[in-house]
Amino acid sequence: MGTTSLDSTIEKDIIESFSLSDTCFANEESSRAFTYLKKVGLPINKSEEYRFTPITKTLQKNFTWNNKPTESSLNSIQEFLIEGIEANILVFVNGIYSKSLSKTISPEVKIKPLSEAFQTNKEVLNTYFDKLVRSDTDPFAALNTAFWQDGIFIHVPENVIVEKSLLILHINDAAQDQVISHTRLLVVLEKNAQLSIIEKFDSVGAHPVFHTFTEEISVAENAQLEYCKVQNDSGKSVQVANTNIHQSDSSKVNTFTLTMNGEIIRNNFTITIDGEQCESHFHGVYLLNGNTLADNHTVVDHKKPNSFSNEMYKGIMDGNSKGVFNGKIFVRPQAQKTNAFQSNRNILMSESATVNTKPQLEIWADDVKCSHGCTTGQLDDEALFYLQSRGIPYDSAKAMLLYAFALDVLTPIKNETLKNYLDKLISDRLNKNF
Repeated sequence: MGTTSLDSTIEKDIIESFSLSDTCFANEESSRAFTYLKKVGLPINKSEEYRFTPITKTLQKNFTWNNKPTESSLNSIQEFLIEGIEANILVFVNGIYSKSLSKTISPEVKIKPLSEAFQTNKEVLNTYFDKLVRSDTDPFAALNTAFWQDGIFIHVPENVIVEKSLLILHINDAAQDQVISHTRLLVVLEKNAQLSIIEKFDSVGAHPVFHTFTEEISVAENAQLEYCKVQNDSGKSVQVANTNIHQSDSSKVNTFTLTMNGEIIRNNFTITIDGEQCESHFHGVYLLNGNTLADNHTVVDHKKPNSFSNEMYKGIMDGNSKGVFNGKIFVRPQAQKTNAFQSNRNILMSESATVNTKPQLEIWADDVKCSHGCTTGQLDDEALFYLQSRGIPYDSAKAMLLYAFALDVLTPIKNETLKNYLDKLISDRLNKNF
């Protein structure tokens, strides 16, 4: 099956940690996920889905497993904020939601801890929790569902437009010891609702961080979602994300993922288009150097007719970095008149940088317009020579070409302040590190 055996040291330690932990909120889903995890184990290199991404090996090498949460003395989040963006701020520190560091300014959106929502919104939780991202489809999703320490439930009622973005900060304080954290996000947008979410990941301290996060987002009829994920963590972090967005009729979704720093970053990102006249933009860019490994596994699943999706991921790899892209598009038999497009383009800046890319397109309908493709290469020498012949220094010319290559991925972002922030992150990286 391509997983570790139940006798492996890491799984024994994880199981013991689970049985002793007092931070996990026990429920039926957690118990079921734990049973699945014990059955299949954690993925090893023989696992097709994880064969380029040795997460389990890294966990075995760099982490010890215990049930004690890592203490944090963090009392300010100023350095982690995005300048110029006035937003509702939700803060997790070492996997635990911090009410004192958080701030909400939009009373029209309902925000509460998941543990509380299980008591007060049980019907909604039973409908969505562990239903969009099913824990029996991925070992790390099962790990998160079994172990989750804390989470947030976000509910946008019908016809409500939330003017201010939600900025969710995941901060791991590894100054004193390693950090192992597991967090969840459940978002429900009712009919005609609108919401913008920005997620940002940061670590402080020199100790290793292992962070799993699971996000389930339901976008109802005619609702609109803007979703941005910024992975620019300077720490020694291993991140595994499982994100599933479910769309109903006439809904619109724009997503963007920027991945720059960390030891291993794995993004499992699925958009399920379960309605007609839906529109989905699914963009990302990974700018890697050093020994960073970023693995983007994406799925766009068209289940109903007359919808449109456009996916574009681009990567620039330098040093000993490694990029992985596996993108799947499914067009189900009933999803006639689907327009679905996927593109993955990569530039390798050094001989030791690598990329493994696998676009996939499976169509069971006959009246569709679909395409996919990938390219991997180096910078155009003729373009470099042309710019240098106009008096532009080599390093500046190289940065200009890389910037032009990456820039169009930002197109779906409507928030100009956010777009400028991301633009600057990309520009600074390309001018300083490539």
